Amino acid sequence: MSDNVTTSMDIHEILDHLPHRYPFMLVDRVLSLDVGKEIVAVKNVSMNEPFFPGHFPYHPVMPGVLIVEAMAQAAAILSFKTMNVKPTDDAVYYFAGIDSARFKKPVSPGDQLILKVSIDRILRGIWKYKGVALVDDQIVAEAEMMCILKEIA
Repeated sequence: MSDNVTTSMDIHEILDHLPHRYPFMLVDRVLSLDVGKEIVAVKNVSMNEPFFPGHFPYHPVMPGVLIVEAMAQAAAILSFKTMNVKPTDDAVYYFAGIDSARFKKPVSPGDQLILKVSIDRILRGIWKYKGVALVDDQIVAEAEMMCILKEIA
């Protein structure tokens, strides 16, 4: 295993490397992280999620946009670890684009999302990633994402 591979990160280390907080924190654990390359993270989907009462009351389904957001949060952790910096109050990590998003199966309470995100390229401060979300080894969503770290004026 190379020096750049982190075997796991618990919630405390994730909180150090991700500016999001409840109710928008969508990464519970990092299973592995290879700096500059890829991350595998987990989102445990609970019936207590704040979106389920409205999406949908009699058939709860995790919104697809939040599955993509979970992948983007995993990407942010990977980026901060790759840059060897932590989030600050002086900058925000923004979506710059989402391409080729596909939703294959619904995600329900009790599911465990496995988020696999890899860096495709970095060009002029814009990071491009490929992400896939799985439940029980089946792809439930995939997307290409672009993000940028912007200073707050």
